[in-house]
Amino acid sequence: MTKLYQKLIKSCPPEAEIKKGLKNAVSAAPQVPDKHLLMSILNAIDLTSLNTTDNKSNIIHLTGKVNSFQSRFSNIPNVAAICVFPNFVSVVKEKLTAKNVAIASVAGSFPTSQTFRSIKVAECKMAIDTGADEIDIVIPVGAFLGNNYALVAEEIRELKNAVGDRILKVIVESGLLPDYEQVFRASMIAMDAGADFIKTSTGKVPVSATPEAAFVMCRAIADFYSETGIRVGFKAAGGIVTAADAMIYFNIVSYCLGKDWLNKKLFRIGASRLANNILSEIAGERHEHF
Repeated sequence: MTKLYQKLIKSCPPEAEIKKGLKNAVSAAPQVPDKHLLMSILNAIDLTSLNTTDNKSNIIHLTGKVNSFQSRFSNIPNVAAICVFPNFVSVVKEKLTAKNVAIASVAGSFPTSQTFRSIKVAECKMAIDTGADEIDIVIPVGAFLGNNYALVAEEIRELKNAVGDRILKVIVESGLLPDYEQVFRASMIAMDAGADFIKTSTGKVPVSATPEAAFVMCRAIADFYSETGIRVGFKAAGGIVTAADAMIYFNIVSYCLGKDWLNKKLFRIGASRLANNILSEIAGERHEHF
């Protein structure tokens, strides 16, 4: 492990500080979010379809919704990205006409990260070759829990090399990690190994994003930035459905990292149902556009 990692891993906040920080983040936030704030959240959403039942038809339908959004809601920004399985990247690439919407793909044997590394590398490269702008991978959680941190870091570096100048989001699967110190450790390993974003969860395990894990991860990002000057993004995913849910993570990012992080280049929310709920809050009436 690098000297930078060895230095930064010592700065994990204690539980009492996490609880106090969360309380402060919530109390500092506006009680009723205005429309501009909600628009910022909508513009940070990775509109996601990662279902066993996905097929070409429903991915075309999802892409069409994103394409038609601006013609129906011209004064509201579109989502940040469409996130799909790698075999559907080419479908989105062919059909996507909306401007400033990225194509994101999970890869690297999502959601388990349990296969040969060569297959993970090949899948990342194939997703990029077929049109992905961003890749979401999962750390090898089993290796991490077995204290094989060097293997975890080595794999992330290799997958970042495969992705090249495209965005790599690294999922730490915080709900499977035993304590906040391990969430902090996984975050530091990912950033030190080249992650462009660190992400809470796959949404495929019983415990997904939590405010506590998000706070710890954002503190890790702040410490990493303070030491290196490198801005790493944060993505929350899994179980974020309502505007109130999304506001919690927006406020944590604002409190820990400041306004510079409150844009889609450095803040994302992975969700499927959230977009319609945010849109409805903005419009003041129910919409099921997505």
